[in-house]
Amino acid sequence: MSKMITAYCMKTKEKNVPMQEAVITKTSRGGYMAQGNDGKGNKMTTMLSEATALQAVKDGVAKKSW
Repeated sequence: MSKMITAYCMKTKEKNVPMQEAVITKTSRGGYMAQGNDGKGNKMTTMLSEATALQAVKDGVAKKSW
């Protein structure tokens, strides 16, 4: 089940925008964060649960950076 990661775009004020070129990182407190862009050059970031982050990496939707 390949599911895109979606986020809120601060610049365009759009909700549930599909994230492209997503990279999953671990925060210093142990959380997971996805960073990418919306395809128009606008950067986006969203917090994820561990299960969602690992599933996105497994599905090939995102890369992991750790």
